[in-house]
Amino acid sequence: MKNHYFLSQPHQPFFVLAFINAIISIFIFSLLLKGTITSEVLSANYHAYSLIFLMFTPAFFAFLFTTFPRFSANPPIEKIVYLTILVPFVVGSFFFLFGTLTFSALASIGMVITLIGHLLGINILRKLYKASTIEDKHDIFWILLSMSAGGVAHLLFVIGYFANSIWLISFAIQIAIYLYLFLVAFSVAQRMVPFFSHRMIERDELFVRNIALLLVGHIILEIIKPHLSFIADFALMYIIANEILEWELPFPNPNPLLWILHLSLFWVPVAFLFSGLTSIISIFSDINFMFLDIHILVLGFVFTVLIGFGTRVTLGHSGNKLEADRLTTILFYWTQVVVISRMVTSLIFSFGWNFLFWFDITVTAWLVLFGVWAYRFFGVLIFGRKFTDNK
Repeated sequence: MKNHYFLSQPHQPFFVLAFINAIISIFIFSLLLKGTITSEVLSANYHAYSLIFLMFTPAFFAFLFTTFPRFSANPPIEKIVYLTILVPFVVGSFFFLFGTLTFSALASIGMVITLIGHLLGINILRKLYKASTIEDKHDIFWILLSMSAGGVAHLLFVIGYFANSIWLISFAIQIAIYLYLFLVAFSVAQRMVPFFSHRMIERDELFVRNIALLLVGHIILEIIKPHLSFIADFALMYIIANEILEWELPFPNPNPLLWILHLSLFWVPVAFLFSGLTSIISIFSDINFMFLDIHILVLGFVFTVLIGFGTRVTLGHSGNKLEADRLTTILFYWTQVVVISRMVTSLIFSFGWNFLFWFDITVTAWLVLFGVWAYRFFGVLIFGRKFTDNK
């Protein structure tokens, strides 16, 4: 049975792939940025593509292929179905990462294969949504819509790459960050975090819609004039902060599996506050904040909530106790080391100082986090390890 355990549940192979890609892609990016190696693949946009579509996307499918059937009151997804999606992600990831170091044509093929897997995965979620007989489809609608936005962003990115269109690639990244990564994570978090925290809140069905409209406004304003999006950012900060405060989450909380999720949500208004402030400063000066706002949002919220949910799903679906031991708790704290070190890197860059030292610290912190998480949980995901077995 252990030989087949790895593929027995959808979250297992997808999480393993996402974490392996996270380690390899950031290591390659660090070598590219410092000029240790050179590559024709995507240039500066390699970083965005590899993390959005090779790390976060498999991780999202790991979580949603497990939970979306429950959200929509459908039977679990059959193994042959999710393996059909896993194969193009594995092959596409290998071709892209290996092609980055060798032949750009191979990397291009990898992007196309990964895109096919991405679109097929979204189609599975669409079928589950269509087959659902529940009355309130509000949450699963927004999850499906934001996942679909990710597919659109991926398609536009690939088209932009083959057309050598920097503008189209930049537009695709904007969609991917705000209408995909953030909106997927937030749509799930605003449903699950209050539930896990035993907070029975009154759901406002217009809340997520208003967030989505403001995110669209952010993208449109950036198209009209770079940094003009501060108008939407301050509105997002206020609306989201006000909503989170109304939830009255029990923070600080003695349960690490809860406070890591709470902490991720608190980063959201902080991210949009920084986004608004840095945009205003950049309008009246030539200061480059090196994507400070985006990294606060993606690392502070999406990345942190991913580690929290990923750990929770891994423990909960393996027969282990749903509790964080000392090492896991340290890993949760370490996520914030990654966030803070990346913020410091951007700020140092904005001052015109040499930022490579802090960049190396951030990369090291990232590799340590994913490496130790893999050491702790890959045995659970691959072999069904029970932590009590080693006591």
